[in-house]
Amino acid sequence: MAAKANAFDVGDYVVYPKHGVGRVIELQNQEIAGMQLELYVLRFEKERMTLRVPVNKVEAIGMRKLSSDKTLREALDTLKGKPKVKRTMWSRRAQEYEAKINSGDLVSIAEVTRDLFRADDQPEQSYSERQIFEAASSRLARELAAMEKTDEPAALRKILEILNEHAPKYYENTETA
Repeated sequence: MAAKANAFDVGDYVVYPKHGVGRVIELQNQEIAGMQLELYVLRFEKERMTLRVPVNKVEAIGMRKLSSDKTLREALDTLKGKPKVKRTMWSRRAQEYEAKINSGDLVSIAEVTRDLFRADDQPEQSYSERQIFEAASSRLARELAAMEKTDEPAALRKILEILNEHAPKYYENTETA
């Protein structure tokens, strides 16, 4: 267990699947219900939230370090691919998209971002589609920003540039003028 205790250091960026990118701001020892617990204290700036995660629960929760460069390249390449839109009911697709976002897997989040992206000349999205797109693209941008040591708006611009560059070729055949 001592080897696991130092999986993350104070100052490290980590990905908590349900909340995205946070930073380890402290390691704490607390007594809870008569038990000594070692906790990572995570700070999520965007949500203005602090979370305490027991060191022994990190693996079960799926908390991880930032993605590797290879995974980041794979996620950015995913954005360049053809959107896959299933013909199932929206409520079912929405659940699947939410599950992919909450998985914390960068490539899955990129898939949701790609599939729900709409260029300016595309048909309008529903409110719930836009909400899920924004959640996915924001999650992707925060991890990209942390990895490239930039800010979220700059990372989001990079993501949107990739989508705007590659998406039109997949929609040209569907337009009726």
